[in-house]
Amino acid sequence: MAKVKYYYDTETCRYEKVKVSKADITFNILGLLVVSAVLAVGFATFYTQMFPSKEIVQLKDEKQELLTKYTVLNKEISQATDMLSHLQQRDNKLYRSMFEVEPIPMEMRKGGTGGSEKYKHLLDDNLVNETLIVNTHEKLDNLKKQMYIQTKSYDELMKLAQSKNDMMASIPAIQPLSKKDLTRFASGFGLRTHPIYKVRKMHTGCDLTAKTGTPVHATGDGVVIKADWSSGYGRLVEVDHGYGYITRYAHLSAFDCKKGQKIKRGQLLGKVGTTGLSVAPHLHYEVRYNGKPVNPINYFFNDLSPTEYQQLVELSSHDGQSLGGGSDEEDHNHVH
Repeated sequence: MAKVKYYYDTETCRYEKVKVSKADITFNILGLLVVSAVLAVGFATFYTQMFPSKEIVQLKDEKQELLTKYTVLNKEISQATDMLSHLQQRDNKLYRSMFEVEPIPMEMRKGGTGGSEKYKHLLDDNLVNETLIVNTHEKLDNLKKQMYIQTKSYDELMKLAQSKNDMMASIPAIQPLSKKDLTRFASGFGLRTHPIYKVRKMHTGCDLTAKTGTPVHATGDGVVIKADWSSGYGRLVEVDHGYGYITRYAHLSAFDCKKGQKIKRGQLLGKVGTTGLSVAPHLHYEVRYNGKPVNPINYFFNDLSPTEYQQLVELSSHDGQSLGGGSDEEDHNHVH
């Protein structure tokens, strides 16, 4: 039986029963429930923090593991990017230079991948560490693009490497006269006084003195594009070696090849003579690269030792030097 509560009424000087309304009862009950709920939530939170369930512990561990893996992955991507950057530098400065092809601009290699909008689908208002995730995806995309460009560059270099043997066999690389037949380096490449016109004029090749009838050899593989008389040059053989190289052999006394003939390095082209504007037996030899004359001395590297090559370079800078070291002015009457 519920207890009846009284209070003392000073006006009536009597004890009166405490009257409780239904609203008060309801309010008290609700208040008790709210307080109980708050206490329950607080207690549950405290208990969960202090004594988490296996599921929560597992989720926390998985979250921490994922963050750790993302961090490690970012570091590995950065390391891979640095390694790729090193390969790109070697590709541009070494490999592509070796094969005489233009380097790929770094701006092209490291072009953008579309900006942050591309990764908008990854963003979530409730996603924690979204910056880390977006940065990882962005780095991966950049890495994949740069790797694709690098593989294309290597494909190009592979094709060039496959044709390297042909190129090396074609580029002029020996003397057109054998060392035993060559008696004097009569005139080098560059400006010189013309022996007949007595004016300074560009000499576009080198003059090699030898006896009439001395064999003249092709300095690289190629195709004979001219074997005919040419004003000033006399009997002239012209060989197209491909890769931008053409060689000329002038003042010949006879031909041992014909136009359209494929020839190999060292093959006989003709014989030394004194035809055209020449008053003494010699071979005028020219090397042209992409239509411009270049110093033939730079293409005598296959059959000369470093010492012999250096001696020849020194001789080429002084007209009329014999290979024995002396000069021979009486035979210095070569025009080309």
